[in-house]
Amino acid sequence: MDETTLSLDPPLRACWMKTGQQKRIPATQIGGKRRWHILGGYNWLKDTITWSTAVTKYTAAFIAFLEELLLRQYPTERLILVMDNVSYHKSAAALAALSLFEHRVAVIWLPPYCSDLSPIERFWRFLKDLACANHLEDRIEDVVSMAEKVMSHQNDPACDYRFHVSKNL
Repeated sequence: MDETTLSLDPPLRACWMKTGQQKRIPATQIGGKRRWHILGGYNWLKDTITWSTAVTKYTAAFIAFLEELLLRQYPTERLILVMDNVSYHKSAAALAALSLFEHRVAVIWLPPYCSDLSPIERFWRFLKDLACANHLEDRIEDVVSMAEKVMSHQNDPACDYRFHVSKNL
């Protein structure tokens, strides 16, 4: 599980252009940077995502997502959570919330500065490539809506545009 940030500044990716016709991506003209955060858990076995959105990435939003994940989405299953060492994952309140589920949740803490080892990081890249790379939106709500559409498609097995983690060992 992890978090990612969406903003009105689109991520720039390589793309095809005709010779001599460089593609231009305009800068955000709206005053102030608007950001929105997605907290997500990637189910490696089913290639599905559980997510919630938040205005801030702090302990309260993280605990609310834990409640969504552990009480509503997977109320009885045993889970393994792979998490990085961001401060709000290891705050006293977050650790107390996790301890309530220690009988069915194992936490694997990634080494410091190695968050790229988490499979969900590859999903965030896939999400941003489809939802917001190389194009500008006027409203952060439109960016979030596109991201939620991609995540909904991820949870639909009939959809052709799904992210898959290789399970070949």
